[in-house]
This record gives sequence, structure tokens and C-alpha cells, in this order.
Amino acid sequence: MSEIADTCEEWALKSQTAALVAEIVRREFLNLWQELLPSLVSLSSKGPVQAELVSMMLRWLPEDITVHNEDLEGDRRRLLLRGLNQSLPEILPLLYTLLERHFGAAVNEVGRQQLDIAKQHAAAVTATLSAVNANAEWAPLSDLSKYGIIHGCGFLLSSPDFQLHVCEFFKLVSPRKRPVDDSASDFGSAMSSIIQILMNLSREFLVRSSPAGGAIDESDYEFVEYVCESMVSLGSSNLQCIVGDSTTFSLYLQRMLGFFQHFKLALHYQSRQFCLVLLRDAISKPKLSVHSSGDGLTATNVDSTLAQVDEEKRDSLSTEILELWSDDFEGNGDFGQYRSMLVGSVNLRFVYI
Repeated sequence: MSEIADTCEEWALKSQTAALVAEIVRREFLNLWQELLPSLVSLSSKGPVQAELVSMMLRWLPEDITVHNEDLEGDRRRLLLRGLNQSLPEILPLLYTLLERHFGAAVNEVGRQQLDIAKQHAAAVTATLSAVNANAEWAPLSDLSKYGIIHGCGFLLSSPDFQLHVCEFFKLVSPRKRPVDDSASDFGSAMSSIIQILMNLSREFLVRSSPAGGAIDESDYEFVEYVCESMVSLGSSNLQCIVGDSTTFSLYLQRMLGFFQHFKLALHYQSRQFCLVLLRDAISKPKLSVHSSGDGLTATNVDSTLAQVDEEKRDSLSTEILELWSDDFEGNGDFGQYRSMLVGSVNLRFVYI
């Protein structure tokens, strides 16, 4: 890896080298990792290309966990998962350090007009985010919070160069289910941080895309679709983390109503999925007031909160006419799914009433 970093700029060769080293580590993980880690830390500190290679290796390391491999014995997969879990206190702080170091360096080099060097640091950030996402698929949410990964990714959401990669992280962690063991409280704290990050981002977009907020760049919509998708996942999988606080619940519904009333069909389509979840959950509960513990929703609670949100925020939401068609929906079956969701919403609303 050190030789490749010094002599090669070919991405494919760097990637294959990192994948090869990762495969060696996977096969001898428990015996090799503690010996190899100091060398990896040292190599990653030598420069952006070296950091990129180390991040590539860390991206490939959990490959046998994140990708189903029928040829991999169950015992070996369990040993690898155990070894990786034990190594998270070393892996995650290293990834956070690389994100912080090379994002700052990229910004500084751009300011100095050293664009070639800035590109190397940016490549290191991108590789590190790929490693973060590979580990976010299985690492406990509490560890991702404890070692700063959630905070770091939230910060990078403001960077147009990296925000799509960061959105992938939030798409992976938003649908996580609350554990049943003693780590549930840590999970709740981490999920609260994710909720606040995504709600603040949603608010910023909805304000900018409102009639009073001025025009928004068309290129922003792909990014916001990912944000909306993560918000839907939050509400669909972790509604109990939201309804426990009436203020958070009200603000969350405000954001989702903003997406639902947005003229962009893709945003309207994404938010429609949450509407179905919300109605199903409310119908399944007795029509009594929600308890302060936030155990769940009731039809009465949903009605009153939605009415309050709609009354308070109606003027600030997008009032442009909804798109009747979008090229993104053409020919891929999404419009048929959208029609089915509309029918499902109408049917549920009759039951709800």
C-alpha cells in the first residue's frame, strides 16, 4: 500500500491493492489486526493519497458482512463480525480524524488556489465517507455517535462536494430499529441527533423553496430527495423516538407536510409513504390522548397536531402547482406505485374517520 501510494495515481490499481490487503486481514483478522493497526494509522498520516488508500482498505474490510456470500462459512462471518466490533474503538476514531483532517485541508488548499492538492484531499474525504458508509451498515448506532461519526457527517451535509455521499450515511442509519438490551438509551440519544440534523436541513430547504424564499437550484433536488427519503425512514421505523416529545413531533410533521405539499412530484411521492404509515399507526391505536411517555400515536393526537401544524405553517409552504409528471417516474413503475399509495390513503382515511 505504501509503494502504491508513492508511485501510482491510477484509481483502479489503488482500489485493487486496498481490496487485496482487506482480504488478507479478513482471513487472519484476530491475529493480524492489532499488529497491522499502528502501521495503518502511520501510513494514513503521511498524506492524502496514503489516507485515501487506508480508507479504501477500511471500506473493503467489512465486505463479507455487508454483502451476502454463500461460500463464506457462518463461523468465519461471526468471527469477522466479532473482530470488527471489538475494533470499532480504533476504526471509527481513525475515520473521524481522516474526515476532519482532509476536509479542512481541501478547503484550505482551494483558498490557496492549489487545486491539484485540494483534489487529493477531496479524494481522501470521499474514500473515507465510503468507509464510513460500509461500517454504518452494521456498526451499532451508539458507537457511530460516541466516536463522532454522526456529528461529522452532519457537518459535511453543508458541503455540495460531499453531501450526496453523506446522505447515503443517513439513509443507512435512519431505519435502524431500537435495540432491546441496555443500549436502548444510547440508541435513543443517537437517533435524536439524527432527527435534529435532518429536520434542520429539511427546514432550510423548505424555506428556500417557498415563494418568499427565492429560487432554488435544480441540482439541489436530488440531494433533497435523499433527505426526504431519510425523513420518511425515520418516521416509518423510529416514530417512537419522535412522538415522545410533543414539540419534536409537531416540527417533524411540519417538515413532512412541507414535503407532501411541495410541487416536486418526487418529494410529494416520498412523503406520501410516511402518510400511509402515520394513518395505519393511528388507526391501530384507541382514540385516546397520547401518553406523555410517547408510547405511540392515536387518531385524536394525529388530527389535532396536523391541524395545528397546517394552521401555523400554511403560508410558509410551497404553493406551486404539483407536477403532473416527471421524467424520473417515466417507465420505471413508480407512477403505478404512487397511484396505489393514493388509493391506499383514501381507503385508510375512510376507516380513520
